[in-house]
Amino acid sequence: MADQATFADQAMPLMSSLYGGALRMTRNPADADDLVQETYLRAYRGFGGFTEGTNLKAWMYRILTNTYINAYRAKQRRPEESELAEVEDLYLYKRLGGLEAASLGRSAEDELMDTFSEAEVKAAVEALPETFRMAVLLADVEGFSYKEIAEILDIPIGTVMSRLHRGRKALQKGLFDYAVTHGLADHPDPDPQPVTAAPAPEH
Repeated sequence: MADQATFADQAMPLMSSLYGGALRMTRNPADADDLVQETYLRAYRGFGGFTEGTNLKAWMYRILTNTYINAYRAKQRRPEESELAEVEDLYLYKRLGGLEAASLGRSAEDELMDTFSEAEVKAAVEALPETFRMAVLLADVEGFSYKEIAEILDIPIGTVMSRLHRGRKALQKGLFDYAVTHGLADHPDPDPQPVTAAPAPEH
């Protein structure tokens, strides 16, 4: 059992990281401040249940994430109010720049990802469905393992892997569609035939 007297020494160094995570979740500095304060209050009260020697950051992130899901999702402010620091935007962009490259090799779409600004990548992440966005943020921005994300979100590892795979694919597709729309890339299917054209009769 952890000693509450040591909570500040162990938890305070994590505040910057937790605030960054809160800001990416809430997309609003004022809400992020409130979320971090509530997280630390709950963590202090429950610190006796923390197992010494395990990952304190993951434990704190589970409290942060649960607090956000329970109290903040329903009252999110408009994304335009977000004021992420430039350094966080750049970090996010670099971490998400080549999501599929390691496993699939560098495709034309992967190379295209390198041309996006951090703001465009951030907007694509924010456009993801909530469940996918949380998985992508925790894995590709915060650097948690599948096992840690499963514990943070209280879901099976298989579900984490599925959400992360689908979230990354959706993110890549969203950015590629943006590129096509803005003339940064050619449409992958230039065939002018309408999709609804009837098939030729068989003989």
